[in-house]
Amino acid sequence: MLHHVIVPLDGSRLAETALEHAERLVGPNDKITLLTVVQSPEIPIYDFYPMPSTLIHEYESSLNDAMPFAREYLERIAAQIRERLGVATDIRVEVGQPEHVIVDVANKLKVDAIVMSTHGRSGLNRWLFGSVTQKVLAAASCPVFVIPNRTHSEHAEEKEVKASA
Repeated sequence: MLHHVIVPLDGSRLAETALEHAERLVGPNDKITLLTVVQSPEIPIYDFYPMPSTLIHEYESSLNDAMPFAREYLERIAAQIRERLGVATDIRVEVGQPEHVIVDVANKLKVDAIVMSTHGRSGLNRWLFGSVTQKVLAAASCPVFVIPNRTHSEHAEEKEVKASA
């Protein structure tokens, strides 16, 4: 068994599928940390073009709105885990690029593993949007348990069956 795992959640049901796997990896005296990363938008800042103050205000306002919502979301899930399993469950809401924050928080907390689902993108979608999971796998210093997107996998299998028929 692992003593401390971190589960990154993005608010989707797909990401939450990692929870049942994380719950099986820890015992009653262990800990799960739930993490949500509020993604900071890329705002180019140039010294010779001053940033309009309205843009800065809108950016700060959107972050301020997102943080309490993210905390509430994680607290709700943490309460369910505590009630169901009695496992210590902490929450973290961070701002940044998800792949960097996940790895940084995992390192700071010295977790035994990261348990996360994957959206199952492939081909052009993966190239265009990147894969947070792939980037975490490449950078993490602890084991990463990747929970596949079953819906995507089942859909791909259906296509293969139809193609071979």
